[in-house]
Amino acid sequence: MNKFFLVAGHTYGTKLRAKAFLVTTAITCLLIIGVANIQPIIEFFTGDEKTHVAVIDRTGSLYGPLEKQVSHDQIALTKITDMENEAKEAVKEGKWDGLLVLSIDAEGLPEAVYYANTIVDNQTPDELKRALSQLKTALSAAKLGLTDEQMAELYKPVPFQKVALEKNAKTEEELNQARALVYVLLFAMYMFVLMYGGMIATEVATEKSSRVMEILVSSVPPVQQLFGKIIGVALVSLTQFFVFFAVAFAALKTSGQEVWRFLGFDHLPASIFVYALVFFLLGYLLYAVLFAVLGSLVSRVEDVQPAITPVMMLVVAAFMIAMFGLNAPESAFVTGASFVPFFAPMLMFLRIGLVSVPGWEVALCLVLLAATTALLIYFGAKVYRGGVLMYGRMNIFKDIKRAIQLTKK
Repeated sequence: MNKFFLVAGHTYGTKLRAKAFLVTTAITCLLIIGVANIQPIIEFFTGDEKTHVAVIDRTGSLYGPLEKQVSHDQIALTKITDMENEAKEAVKEGKWDGLLVLSIDAEGLPEAVYYANTIVDNQTPDELKRALSQLKTALSAAKLGLTDEQMAELYKPVPFQKVALEKNAKTEEELNQARALVYVLLFAMYMFVLMYGGMIATEVATEKSSRVMEILVSSVPPVQQLFGKIIGVALVSLTQFFVFFAVAFAALKTSGQEVWRFLGFDHLPASIFVYALVFFLLGYLLYAVLFAVLGSLVSRVEDVQPAITPVMMLVVAAFMIAMFGLNAPESAFVTGASFVPFFAPMLMFLRIGLVSVPGWEVALCLVLLAATTALLIYFGAKVYRGGVLMYGRMNIFKDIKRAIQLTKK
């Protein structure tokens, strides 16, 4: 066991001190802080910048009501008496950000044309369109002789409530909060499994390509070497995950309570975090063994990516199904796929976070996942033991057979 801890400690220390790890962690932390404070950052650079729109009112009566409907935090309207061509030139020269020409149609209702140098900005036209639509509604109501009370009653939303009949079912607010948190944790699982699984495969292939593996095999049993690398890289991933989580926690907590409450950290039970950790570790171990075994079959670092692509596609498939499951967690497809060991870490966690899952289903999923992981560890150890001594062109199925045969010698 001393050799196992030596390999794990060496892998952990080497990766932790690597310049790429430190730089990546620092940059990601800055991005997390930036995303958490995106609104103040935007306001700092834009200030109180508004879109200045000139208005030509051909009717002589629409400008006043329109100005009351427009959000003055976004748009500043100015009525002008210039000719339309002169106003368009002023827009081209940058005097105005846009030009709005108001008129009425055959039925006496408002219509408008908006001119700007480009129509990339949708926010300003959409706000003006919304204001004009409200103005049109008010004018139509006046023509029909409807009072303000009648108009308010006409457009009053239909009372509609969603009530769950199951005893332990989540409310709509709890579902929205859980969905946001589950999405964040699913994305973290997806990124960490791909990133650190590839790191394990590359680590093994690098040692083989430099012939260091032959020295290691003679001094450290292959199985201890395999798990030393897996545990070492797992500790690196957990360290980085803890740093990211701590930075995100502090950034969200200080950036404003609205974001914090939206994510639901104050209301979700601690059990969901426990499940997240359990499924993350089991999923990581499952895929890490596959990545390590495939890395042991290649002789050059350049061959790592093609070798691990099938496993990466499994991770991508699990993530895509999970994205579909965010809106349909009770569908038969998601329920069935959550028992497939390669999909279970994401999908069963998704179901636990969003719906009430019977305890026996969770237990069955964990047993299947643990059994599959144990089987892969047993099979992977045999392949790894022979694979690390194989060199030459890669042929996955033939190489697995040869690797197992080498362990018998």
